[in-house]
Amino acid sequence: MTGKSTRQRERHVRFDSLDDVPAAEPLRADVRALDDAEIERRAAEDPDAGLVPPGFWDEARVVPPEPKEQITLRLDADVLRHFRASGKGYQSRINAVLKSYVLAQEKAS
Repeated sequence: MTGKSTRQRERHVRFDSLDDVPAAEPLRADVRALDDAEIERRAAEDPDAGLVPPGFWDEARVVPPEPKEQITLRLDADVLRHFRASGKGYQSRINAVLKSYVLAQEKAS
C-alpha cells in the first residue's frame, strides 16, 4: 500500500506495515557536518531532550495495536449530535471517551 490519507484536510497517513513507510528524507549537509561535541551541546541546551539511560531500548519490541471491531451501537441523539458537531473523527473521540471510562473503572477496582 502506498499510504491512505485518513482525513481530507489533515496530513495523517496510515500504512499497513512498517515496510510500506517510505524512507525518511536524507539529512541536510549542514546537519551531517555537525561533530559529536556540537550535537551534545545542542542536545544539552534543548529543554525537550532528555538522557536515555543505558539499556533503555535493549528489550524494546514492537507491539501492534489491537484491531478495532466494527459494531452497531445505539446512542441518544443529543450525544451523537454533540460528537458529530466537533467534525470528522467523532467515532474515534467516542471511542476515546469510552476507553478513558474503562481505564478509570479498572484503576478504581
